[in-house]
Amino acid sequence: MGGYHELELVTLLALLEYSVLGAMVGRARQTYGVEAPATTGNPDFERYFRVHENTLEALIVFIPAFWIFSLSVNYHFGVALGVLFLIARIIYAQGYLSAAKKRAPGAIATAAINGILVLVSLIWILIRAM
Repeated sequence: MGGYHELELVTLLALLEYSVLGAMVGRARQTYGVEAPATTGNPDFERYFRVHENTLEALIVFIPAFWIFSLSVNYHFGVALGVLFLIARIIYAQGYLSAAKKRAPGAIATAAINGILVLVSLIWILIRAM
């Protein structure tokens, strides 16, 4: 692929992943009888809701940091980190939906990836500005 197609693809896959998690929340509402606007009332539903919300929280950092890193620091490494982010969110969702205690590996991986994207980009930009 040429241009920025990999960045665009990973970004769209991250948004698709988030949308699928949102649809899962809607289905969980029906399954567990939690009517909108309620977000509590059934622990199983609450795990679906938290997976979706936490993914949004991670995306706010991921998307701009992913693009900045990929365009400023290293394109291919950035794309690889983007793919790892998608996988980390799947691991997080699978773990959390089975039991809240099992969310840690995906959460740690997500935080590490976002941390690398942000901190390395910041350091790179500061060094180049000097």
